[in-house]
Amino acid sequence: MSILTGSDILVTGGTGSFGKAFVRHALSRLNPRRIIVFSRDELKQWEVRQLFADDPRLRFFIGDIRDRPRLHRAMHKVDYVVHAAALKQVDSGEYNPWEFVQTNVVGSQNVIEASIDNGVKKVVALSTDKASSPINLYGATKLTADKLFISGNHYAAAYDSRFSVVRYGNVMGSRGSIIPKFKALHAAGQSLPITDLRCTRFLITLPQAVDFVVDSFDLMQGGELYVPRIPSMKVTDLAEAIAPGAKMHDVGLRPGEKLHEEMISPEEGRRALAIGDRYVLQPDLATWGYEAPTDSIPVADGFHYTSDTNTQWYTIDEIRKVLESD
Repeated sequence: MSILTGSDILVTGGTGSFGKAFVRHALSRLNPRRIIVFSRDELKQWEVRQLFADDPRLRFFIGDIRDRPRLHRAMHKVDYVVHAAALKQVDSGEYNPWEFVQTNVVGSQNVIEASIDNGVKKVVALSTDKASSPINLYGATKLTADKLFISGNHYAAAYDSRFSVVRYGNVMGSRGSIIPKFKALHAAGQSLPITDLRCTRFLITLPQAVDFVVDSFDLMQGGELYVPRIPSMKVTDLAEAIAPGAKMHDVGLRPGEKLHEEMISPEEGRRALAIGDRYVLQPDLATWGYEAPTDSIPVADGFHYTSDTNTQWYTIDEIRKVLESD
């Protein structure tokens, strides 16, 4: 049984792809007292209400994480918070940097402050591979948010609230996924645009991401950054799995895009431990009493975790099975 079972949970960004998948999982398997869906868009909230048939355990708060008083009100008597709200489009971040800073950085600090003030027990924040050695504004804001959530444990050392971070890469079937576009192009007999034919990526499904976050609540002491140990794939193999036999053409990397994904940098690797289905980046300084898990294994010197050097790889057939089951 998860510590989330029978509790009051708030999900920021609760109408997004992850938020809806988390709500579905929680309603069916965790039997929460309340799930508060906190987001800005009333239409999306209406759609989620229809999706879950107005389940009486759901509450809907229209609000923006930039608005700390609204967050404070929404977190009244909340036990656990999943922080999934963020601005995420790399191109938009380069053109609208301050908007990304206000949401991803200032908004994250607001979540931390409101959680401490309301006595929230645990908070898990969702991060991204782009926060590791960031080369774009979006990644830089998410790295800053990661640092804020880890340091939030210092602020809360005299309180009960604890904060951890989950970092993963591309989510299969999430909003903005390339899959529908590739299918449509293939159906029209057109060549598929590949940013670079050498690209590799990590692959995780929404159900896997939700399970990983739920498990992180049970494992965390506060201050950990969790990274799932998952297979890599070649982007050309993904295209072949989606559209067998389709032609492909190289369109070049977009500004701020990496050839290979990195989830743990060499510098971060010095703080990494392997445990079960994940790597754990330990906090540099833990004034709140953090202790390394007894069943963890130190990684090798020089360790870093990138999609091109990964030891686990999906075949085309395996990718196809994941697509069919997602």
